Amino acid sequence: MKQFLLGAIMMAFWVAGLFFFRFWKETKDRLFVIFALAFWVLAINQIGFVYVKEEHEAHTYFYLVHLLAFILILIAIADKNRSNK
Repeated sequence: MKQFLLGAIMMAFWVAGLFFFRFWKETKDRLFVIFALAFWVLAINQIGFVYVKEEHEAHTYFYLVHLLAFILILIAIADKNRSNK
C-alpha cells in the first residue's frame, strides 16, 4: 500500500510539472518552466522513498531534495517579481 501511495504522489507531481511545462510552451514565461522543474524534482524524490526502508526515511538527503525544489519555487517567484519592475 505504501508503494502505491508513493507512486500516486509521484504521478501527481509529474502531472503538475507537465501542466506547468505546457503553460511555459504557450507563454514562454520562465516562472512556469522553473515550477515544472521543481515539481519534477519532487517526483524524483518520491521515487527515492520507494527504495528506502522506513527507518532511513528521515535521512538528510531527502530533505535536501525538498529544499532544492522549494528554493527553485522561491527563485521563480523572485524572478517573476523582479522582471515586472
